[in-house]
Amino acid sequence: MSADCCHHEPAASGGRYRAILWIALAVNAAMFFVELGASAASGSSSLAADAADFAGDAANYGLSLAAIAAGGLWSARAAIVKGAAMGVYGLGVLAYAGWRLALGTPPDAMTMSVVGLLALAANLSVAWLLYAYRNGDANMRSVWLCTRNDAIGNLAVLAAAAGVFGTGSFWPDVAVAGLMATLAIAASLHVIAGALGELGRAGRENVHSL
Repeated sequence: MSADCCHHEPAASGGRYRAILWIALAVNAAMFFVELGASAASGSSSLAADAADFAGDAANYGLSLAAIAAGGLWSARAAIVKGAAMGVYGLGVLAYAGWRLALGTPPDAMTMSVVGLLALAANLSVAWLLYAYRNGDANMRSVWLCTRNDAIGNLAVLAAAAGVFGTGSFWPDVAVAGLMATLAIAASLHVIAGALGELGRAGRENVHSL
């Protein structure tokens, strides 16, 4: 018997999923302001990248809630918008990392470490809440991918902090910012491809039903 026969994903329209999205939105909005201030204080491009990611994710969670309320194919359409936003974020991070590279000033490793640990705790909490919904529709998958990538990004920020502390160089910070950008662009392509697939299947089903 295949796994699909006995495995049932939670519904995206459920009240528990909506409540989790509201919690995730609040956590991400709060962490955006925390990391934005920490980035300005420390001069870290990886913290700035993570702050922008938190802002984007807060907006994405709000868009997911709107898609659930609208129902139907709006879930897949919302996923396309979120996928595009993730791609733009990735390109923006690459540009910012290039600017920090040109400046050549190492950031404050201690601030990066403390804020990175706080951000990791926040994202792991949200990821734990969303884990059961990781294989849902395109909208749910995009939410899960955002949260998973955030946690990976936080670990990378901590690694960058250790690298900056150990070498006194800005290179670890810039390298992590580049890694986070790459993750965002890859997730963007995955989400958009999945959403377009859902829209294509729905279109074919409508044609066959005529």
